[in-house]
Amino acid sequence: MPAARPHIEPRLVPTADSVVVKEIYLSLQGESSHAGLLCAFVRLTGCHLRCTYCDSEFAFHGGARMKNADVVEQVKALRTPRVEVTGGEPLLQPGVYPLMQSLLDAGLIVLLETSGAIDVRLVPAAVHKIVDMKTPSSGECARNDLRNFTSMNANDEVKFVIGSREDYEWSKALITEHRLTEKPFSLLFSTVFGKLHPRELAEWTIEDRLSVRFQLQMHKYLWDPNERGV
Repeated sequence: MPAARPHIEPRLVPTADSVVVKEIYLSLQGESSHAGLLCAFVRLTGCHLRCTYCDSEFAFHGGARMKNADVVEQVKALRTPRVEVTGGEPLLQPGVYPLMQSLLDAGLIVLLETSGAIDVRLVPAAVHKIVDMKTPSSGECARNDLRNFTSMNANDEVKFVIGSREDYEWSKALITEHRLTEKPFSLLFSTVFGKLHPRELAEWTIEDRLSVRFQLQMHKYLWDPNERGV
């Protein structure tokens, strides 16, 4: 008698026309050059990293599989021209690539929030990619995929989340080594909320005259930092 096949939960079977969604909601964009603008958020389930400062651990598990077409309709019902696909790590799901194209085809401005641990070369060029390079205090610094620096365009932004002076010096060195200020994409500096005072990072940035955009996680100042759906 052949061995029994292992049980595989249907929602975890990779498909190209669907994604596992943790939540979809409407809020203000809290970060990036789009900060302060009305934005729909599609948060996908799952992440292969375990950053020490992660603020979305609730997205590691759970959620429900949805057809990409249904995701697009739910986003359109929120009546905003802008949508961010986030996670977790959204690029782990094969269906996210056609989902982003479908959102673009619907006439939406599409943002992608992704770790720096997956090359973004397969992401549609019109998507505004926000790539979060992992600093040393994340515990996942070795997972950064530096090919991203040649896969990004003028739509895109590299984000450094900084929790210490070590993180700051590491970020400066990476920018210098890879001549990132000469690249077409933007550079963002923000703090690990509650770990490094934003004024310290602002003063370091001013002192060194860095060509980066200093930013705050706006939503964490408007609402409770642990509140969901904001």
